[in-house]
Amino acid sequence: MKLDTRFSRRAVLRGGTAAFALTAPIGIGPRFLNIRTALAADALAPGMIGGPTGFDGAERYQYTADTPEGRAIEAVKVMRAAGKATKIIAMMSDVAIGQLTKPFPAGAPTVKDLWEKETGITLELVSVPPNTEFTKAMQDIATKGAAFDIYVTEWNRLGDLAESQGIQNLDEFRSKYKPEWDDPERGYVGGAQGVSLLNEYRGSAFGVSLDGDFQCWVYRKDLFEDDKERQAFKAKYGYDLDYPKTWKQLDEAAAFFHRPDQGLLGCTDLRNQAWGYPNWYQRYVSSAAPNQFLFDDDGTPLINSEQGINAAKEYVDTLAYHSPDAISWGWPEQYGNMTKGGAAMTCAFSNMPKFIDNPANTDSVVQGKMNTSFSPGREIDGSLIRRSVLWFSITATVSNQSKNTELAYLFLQWLGSSRIFTWMIANPAGYGFDPFQLANMTDPLVAEMYHDYHLKTIRETIKRSVPTINFAGATALHNALDENLLGALTKSKTPEEAMADTEREWKRIIRKLGEDRFVEAVKANKAAWPTLSDPIA
Repeated sequence: MKLDTRFSRRAVLRGGTAAFALTAPIGIGPRFLNIRTALAADALAPGMIGGPTGFDGAERYQYTADTPEGRAIEAVKVMRAAGKATKIIAMMSDVAIGQLTKPFPAGAPTVKDLWEKETGITLELVSVPPNTEFTKAMQDIATKGAAFDIYVTEWNRLGDLAESQGIQNLDEFRSKYKPEWDDPERGYVGGAQGVSLLNEYRGSAFGVSLDGDFQCWVYRKDLFEDDKERQAFKAKYGYDLDYPKTWKQLDEAAAFFHRPDQGLLGCTDLRNQAWGYPNWYQRYVSSAAPNQFLFDDDGTPLINSEQGINAAKEYVDTLAYHSPDAISWGWPEQYGNMTKGGAAMTCAFSNMPKFIDNPANTDSVVQGKMNTSFSPGREIDGSLIRRSVLWFSITATVSNQSKNTELAYLFLQWLGSSRIFTWMIANPAGYGFDPFQLANMTDPLVAEMYHDYHLKTIRETIKRSVPTINFAGATALHNALDENLLGALTKSKTPEEAMADTEREWKRIIRKLGEDRFVEAVKANKAAWPTLSDPIA
């Protein structure tokens, strides 16, 4: 069975189904955000050299010369004065491009216009259909087409791009211009571990993250806080109903709320091909302290083990409280179902509350009734190990064919640093960029979109998230896992057979990739894994 990669989260959010009409930018703009336009002149705050103007609070996104954004802008000005910089051509997913090309909030410039005004450098954004970015990048690399200075692809493709020799190692530029990705107040959640997770491959920076696609758990607080439900649950299970902290508690809460005859499913974390197996990941990687790794330090796959088989069994058993069509359910069904209040819990990308717990979404019956929390886990050695995963996520890279790789990097440093990035992700005109920086988590504009309760969840989820595979061969390795888990879901093989077959295919793929380089990537990747545990109480 071949993995169908044509279906993507971003394709869904593009508005291809009636279930997602609610996400149209006009629907989550002025009616949702209580933004006052500034009456003051279009001027920077004292001491600032750049940043947006024209609206109340604009100074939060402005910068001095001694900031990552300021250093990038000043360096580009020098290049332009010397005649070394004129234009950047950047690939951009067409469901994210609006966040750079449409003004927000009222009175503000666009991100694109602000860059061009401050630097004099033309920014050409080439719109690319969702889920075709990697293919187009590899075509450009293979044919030496030099069509782009910047590629934007899924995070999981970073290793394949780096091993193709088609993208720039950014370590030299990082050292020179000091992006401060690990700044303890404004930088990536998780500090150095977060930087390793999002930007690095084999210990070097090859990407600049523009997204935070961390899997977050969503539940209906109106159900979990209902007195009658709480009494009935305690009578059945012997403990108080609360959002589940362990996988056992999640399975019991989901079984308790599963009432398909009443239009209520227990849980709808996905089980379909290409999108379901990150939910197997969460159960697997939380099976040891601090983590159950996918590979040993010598590159040996570890999934054909008690932990892998148990996670696969649980993954299959959970079909009992999903939709009868769970194996074919994708994002339209999941988001549409939650909009109608059709599930007690689910696990989704971090944008679900932004779209569904939204006064502008008049179709939502759960507006004001939602809450979120981070992944359940397992009690191991006196601690609670809770793990989520990073899956897909938009990452920008610099093409080695660019005529000015340094200029391309400087644009990404400016765009991906905390002031500009925070301003950009609050813009409802696109769906591609989600929060992952400390500065994002306390910003008023971002909070109006994502909600304070959910920003706390996102921050804590990131601290407990492990990488899905992003080194060379990621697609083949994930396809093998996906196909074998699907076999277990459809009962064409047992969970034991699914894990054994995955191990055999993984070993074959590793031999083909080259074992030495694979082992090097596996070891470097461990810097991206968290060590955080939680108290059991």
